[in-house]
Order: sequence, then structure tokens, then C-alpha cells
Amino acid sequence: MAISHALVFPGQGSQRVGMLDRLPGLESVDRLLDAAEALSGLQLRTIASQGPDESLADTRAAQPLLYLTDWAWGTSLLAAGLEPSAVAGHSLGEFAALAVAGAFSVEAGLELINERARLMSSAAQATPGTMSAVLGLETPIITDIVTPMTGVWMANDNAPGQVVISGTHEGIEAATQALTAAGARRIVSLRVAGAFHSPLMSPAADAFATILENTHFADTAIPVLQNSHPTPTQDAGLIVQRLRDQITAPVRWTETMQALLDMNIAAVVEAGPGAVLKGLARRVEGLSAYSVEDGGLELVVEVVL
Repeated sequence: MAISHALVFPGQGSQRVGMLDRLPGLESVDRLLDAAEALSGLQLRTIASQGPDESLADTRAAQPLLYLTDWAWGTSLLAAGLEPSAVAGHSLGEFAALAVAGAFSVEAGLELINERARLMSSAAQATPGTMSAVLGLETPIITDIVTPMTGVWMANDNAPGQVVISGTHEGIEAATQALTAAGARRIVSLRVAGAFHSPLMSPAADAFATILENTHFADTAIPVLQNSHPTPTQDAGLIVQRLRDQITAPVRWTETMQALLDMNIAAVVEAGPGAVLKGLARRVEGLSAYSVEDGGLELVVEVVL
């Protein structure tokens, strides 16, 4: 008997050298990589295979590479027989989730991602910033410390004991000192090129909202849980409305995992490079988690089906 499951798609920070090496469906991905390189003006294959890490961290490269990698794994899992009860994506991964669920074509999603990356890169250059993961401190404590501070915001509520903050370099440095003094076990700088999911991205969000208005969205075949409002929907209009908030709003991933439990979903399958989301899901009591890169496509399908 199949396990009730959801597909989840990782976002920025999961990119790594070699991320394209094991992809299924290489022929279709190769065609899409041609389009991605033309749109971005970057040698994405070379960056993915050789790096360096600084080039992979560039949001203009990381976003299309992650989107296509996530999408390739997701569609391959569907083709192998998985029938997820829901899909969700972490930050950038939300776009792969929407493409796999049928909100738009993979090509339309690639164009959206290219514009999103361009706008976010421009905003990051105008107001430089960064992000850090805070480990071992409860969310309410972090919220109380960060909220009154200048230049730093809560960005991702990833799991119990792991929250990401975002802001200017000065804001992150001040918050790091305060959170360390409050008992944070560790604070880790993330491989990102800007202060994503914070008000510093407002210029990008405003411009991207106009692009969304000119993109065709369809009702999805699978319920989607979105970062800004982690409740399931298949309605195209509501999906667009929630997507407008995505660039500046926090990623409510802990709530997303709880919502999956409320839908009686017992397992999540991470479709994309690495196993970050698998690790986060396993912190939630009642959820099993698997990663295509850890176990391989065949093993994951065998376990879930």
C-alpha cells in the first residue's frame, strides 16, 4: 500500500558543484539548459560542473540551475508512478513545485525565474546583505531579539531549533552577537548573494508583481502549499496572489510541515540536490522523509509505493 506523501523542492543554498550530474531525463533538461543560458547570459553548465562556489552562489546562476534540477527530479518521480497528495517548495523551490503541479509550463517558469533572479540580483547590489541560520534557539526568543533591531529580519522558520535571519551585513553582525549572547548554539552564514525574504527585496517584489500579472496561471492538478500562506490550494488566482508576497515574506516551513501532517501525509520526498529538506522534515514528529539524491530514484519509489 502506497504511503501518503508530498514532494518538496529545495531552494537557494542547496546548489553545489555536480548538481546536474545525476539528473534523470537529461535530453529535456539539456534543451531547457540551452534556454536558461540564453536567458541568463551565463554558462550555467560550466558553473554547475566546475564552480567556483562564488559563481554558484550568484542568484542569477543558482536560481535557474536549482529550478531545472528540482523540476527534472519532480517530473521523473511522477513518471515513475508517485502520486503526491501535495507539493511544496522552499523559497525558489516553490516555482518548481508550481511547475510540477501544472500552474504553468516549465518554460514559462524558467522565464519567471530568470526575471526573479535578475530583479533580486539588482536589489542585492543596490542594498548589499546576507543571511544566516540560527541553530539551537527557540523561534520566540529569536523573534523577540530581532524584531526591535535595525536592518535584520526573520526570513525562514525552517524547523524547531533552526531559523534564518536576513538583512544588511551590519544588521546580521549585530544580531549574531545578540543571539550568541542569548544562547544560540551556532550561527552559520549561508551561501547566498543577498538579504532574501526581507524588506530589502521590496524593489524586486514590486517589479516581479507586474510580471506575474502578465503570466498565464492555471489551476493545479495537485494541491500546493506556498511559503507565504502554507495552506493547500489549487486555485490559480490565489496562487498568484500568494506568489506576489513570496520575495519579501518569510518562508513558513515549520508551518508547511505541520500542514502536511494535518492533511494526513506521512512522508515527504525531497526532489532536488542535497538533503536539506529531508533533514528538516525529520525534526517533525510523525513525518518520514526521503531524498532522491540520497537513495536514488528507484529506491525512493520502492519505499513510497
